[in-house]
Amino acid sequence: MAPRIKDLPKIYDILKSLVPDVKISTAHGKMKVEDIDKSMIEFSEGRVDILLSTNIIESGLDIPLANTLIVYNSDKFGLSQLYQMRGRVGRGKVRAYAYLTTNENKLITSDARKRLDVMQTLDNLGAGFSLASYDMDIRGAGNLLGEEQSGHIKEVGIELYQSLLKSAVEVETIGKSQESIEWSPQIQIGISSKIPESYISDITIRLSMYRRIAFLKSEEEIENIKFELIDRFGNLPLEVHTLLEIILIKQLCKISNIFKIDVGNNGIGIKFYQDTFSNPEKLLSYISKNPDKIIVKPDQSVVILRNFSDKKNRINLVKEELKAISKLAS
Repeated sequence: MAPRIKDLPKIYDILKSLVPDVKISTAHGKMKVEDIDKSMIEFSEGRVDILLSTNIIESGLDIPLANTLIVYNSDKFGLSQLYQMRGRVGRGKVRAYAYLTTNENKLITSDARKRLDVMQTLDNLGAGFSLASYDMDIRGAGNLLGEEQSGHIKEVGIELYQSLLKSAVEVETIGKSQESIEWSPQIQIGISSKIPESYISDITIRLSMYRRIAFLKSEEEIENIKFELIDRFGNLPLEVHTLLEIILIKQLCKISNIFKIDVGNNGIGIKFYQDTFSNPEKLLSYISKNPDKIIVKPDQSVVILRNFSDKKNRINLVKEELKAISKLAS
């Protein structure tokens, strides 16, 4: 079992060089469901000797024939993941073995070392409470109102909870409205943007990624998470690429104090937050120089006329227009 899909081909080659006659099946999250089922069935029925997989099978799989587990780069997994994985073997009458390996050429973190040490002590049935206690000792219990939160809050995440709580407290104490305290640009672009279940099947990981993406603050952070997604789950689907691009568009909107954009085939509508712009003289000059392209409506919103019908290029065109406006704000 390996932490990343990209590790599997390398491990496959190693296994084949060591035991060339062995039959190997593969399972990971990028495969079609029917192909995963086929691999699982072949392994459970003994038609293949080794199941090479990611932690997609860390829970819910009962194969009595499986008696040996080897975890590649086990320091990359969390304590609960390792515990769940170890439970995939030893479900029959034959004595089972779990080998947690690490890269001998790389140092592992102190927390990873603690996790591996703990795994050696959890050797009895019903060790769930001990597991939770050890995990709390390693990661910390967290601080509901602080920055040291550990674990996952599936519904909204601690960051969003803290933001909502802070806003609610300010409303009660100083009488500000929610809108005047904090706002986020509203983007209507007419293109699907999401993390498909087919790309990240685990809902906990998917929600975690949504939370992380929502709090990205710079183009560099967007690029970093893009590389991480590709590394962990494969090439980005169009919907995920669009989602990351929309985060970049939101950042451009923040620079220009744009509260809402609405993109159609023939133009883009722009509404400024509280109808204000940091450099109104430059904006008015820009509008007057482009009378055939830019229209100011009675409600102070701005319409930029342009052909946005090509959805494949729509994102780039929108960014082009917003970058031009953001330059006026400086």
